[in-house]
Amino acid sequence: MTSHLEVEKLDAGYEDLQVLNQVSFSLKPGEIGCMLGPSGCGKTTVLRAIAGFEPAWRGRILIDDIEVSSRKIYQPPEKRNIGMVFQDFALFPHLRVEDNVRFGLKGLSRQEQQTRIQEMLAIVGMPAYAHAYPHQLSGGQQQRVALARALAPRPSILLLDEPFSNMDVELREQLAREVRSILKQENNTAILVTHDQNEAFAMADQICVMNEGSILQQGSGYDLYHRPANRFVADFIGQGVIIPATVESANSVKTPLGVIKGDDRIDAEPGSMVDVLIRPDDVVHDDESDDSAIVVEKAFRGADFLYFLRMDSGIEVMCLAPSHHNHKINERIGIRLNVDHLVTFSRN
Repeated sequence: MTSHLEVEKLDAGYEDLQVLNQVSFSLKPGEIGCMLGPSGCGKTTVLRAIAGFEPAWRGRILIDDIEVSSRKIYQPPEKRNIGMVFQDFALFPHLRVEDNVRFGLKGLSRQEQQTRIQEMLAIVGMPAYAHAYPHQLSGGQQQRVALARALAPRPSILLLDEPFSNMDVELREQLAREVRSILKQENNTAILVTHDQNEAFAMADQICVMNEGSILQQGSGYDLYHRPANRFVADFIGQGVIIPATVESANSVKTPLGVIKGDDRIDAEPGSMVDVLIRPDDVVHDDESDDSAIVVEKAFRGADFLYFLRMDSGIEVMCLAPSHHNHKINERIGIRLNVDHLVTFSRN
């Protein structure tokens, strides 16, 4: 079963503390969404409101066009057919893997339960561990069991509350991709809550960037990175620097690194000053270029180096270069711009 989810102008909170402010977003059947933002921004409260653990103060939540939460209507969690995967997985330590998965299948016959358990363990790659106990599994294996248990009753919507936060950094993105593959195989509508943008990029179709209880922008990871709607999103998603520029025309600006042109119309008059977002992948290392900069810092990332550079004008930028371009601190290197998306902000 897969469902359409719609959240409309949702306000919610705890006692007299309002946490969410006019939160609105929607997911199509089978789509994976993500609430992404810093700690305390309200993303888990969104999940709790969808699950039915917190009532809506204002606004409403609909699942398959049926209102489940508003000021007048409150459908309890057990009536919403929602599955959840928690940060600590919440597996029952005294139950074997197959019995953990069986937990949500009480309405089925023993044979139907066993068939669904075997099906789910096969989907998550754990059929050989049916008789193991949670303490005998790795963190990644426990995460797969928790996912199998949540998906076994065929929930309308699956909610995942920071499910990878207890994992090693190296495993998080890999597990996010694996979970995405499983959810797509089951055609499940799902929402992930995380503060890690790499998890969000690896798993979600649509990402909502949150801050202080509001959604600042919803879109794909590509759009959020290349077309941030405001400075917060630009700073929170990816890396980059803001440099000053002068507007030359409706779609071009002059910067210390040269003229940049883009497809999007600039909301400022020619001659006025704006700020321009420059990502590390916008700056290309090029020894033939007339422009150059001094290497101030560098970070080795395996396949590439992230260089922190200072130009003679004092402007600082970042540059992503293949790792065989191994330059020393204080070395001067040639650079040029290769900007596909012109992102400007009015001056503060």
